[in-house]
Amino acid sequence: MRVALVSTPFVSVPPRTYGGTELVVHDLLGGLARAGHHVTLFATGDSSAEDLRFAFPRAVWPPDPYIELLHCAQAARQIAAGSFDVVHAHSPAMLAFAEQLRAPLVYTLHHAREERLSRYYAERPGVRYVAISRRQAELEGGLVCEVVHHGLDPARYLPLELHAPPAAPFAFFLGRLSWCKGPELAAEAAARAGMELLVAGKCHGDDNPPGWEERVLRPALARPGVRWIGEADLAAKRRAFAAARALLVPIRWEEPFGLVLVEAMLAGCPVVSFRRGSAPELVEEGVTGYLVDDVSGMARALQRSARFDRAACRRRALERFSSERMTRDYVAVYARAAGGRARPVAGRGEPASHSGAL
Repeated sequence: MRVALVSTPFVSVPPRTYGGTELVVHDLLGGLARAGHHVTLFATGDSSAEDLRFAFPRAVWPPDPYIELLHCAQAARQIAAGSFDVVHAHSPAMLAFAEQLRAPLVYTLHHAREERLSRYYAERPGVRYVAISRRQAELEGGLVCEVVHHGLDPARYLPLELHAPPAAPFAFFLGRLSWCKGPELAAEAAARAGMELLVAGKCHGDDNPPGWEERVLRPALARPGVRWIGEADLAAKRRAFAAARALLVPIRWEEPFGLVLVEAMLAGCPVVSFRRGSAPELVEEGVTGYLVDDVSGMARALQRSARFDRAACRRRALERFSSERMTRDYVAVYARAAGGRARPVAGRGEPASHSGAL
């Protein structure tokens, strides 16, 4: 197939540091190419692809809706002038140009529910929508979505062999340091389990309660036994996954996916997560981690993880969350889209039943 893959203009493909959507786009691009499909990537000029098109030579940060509109408008013009079997967009502004593309449009929702975007999607019924978890699709209500879980390149997360165990057991928190992610809850859980906590991430002020960063987050990062290293690159993440007792995910929101869970599992590191958002779909109890309801439960699960079968964790993650599995699922979506545009249906979101909806 000839596929037009439209990323965002805000982060390069692959991302240099932060960029979950763009990392997924990168691994899907590689999977499609290995499967013999021709892919044209519409991203930023500092991206990497055999067939790359761009409106902006470098990633534009912070995100700007007008920049996104210009990015998608140029992509739409080039797609309409070309010959593609399907267009797969990861940027919502692309939906405004659906009728101009001369090819069916598949769009993946990468975000938590936003009312303004949900209204926008309802006005674009000819698009084939893909949710990244059943929970995300459920929360979209009347939007009919197929479900394809993210997948990543397993080779990136090959487990490291530790020549010496850490001096003391520790837990790992990885993600943006914001209220919805609960980093201070991870610090409390590790302390109750009698362990240190390694924190990797950057402070984000998105929707934090007033004064939370000063009164809650900063003291939590400064408490004894907590080591904050800032943002972590791939090498630092792999070292932490290899040595940590578990990755802690004390989320306070309906997270639509959570790539860090998959990264940890692929490295053989168990995940201990609150039972929110997509976590119940991703974490298999006793196989790839534990689901808990509060800080006390997280501390108990962290202590139990000392006896965890990390090889079995990675094997299961390879089955469920590889980029090859994701690619197969999207190729099936593309084939259905190419057979006719999505039928507009009102009612509760009904994720498709296929291998990506485990």
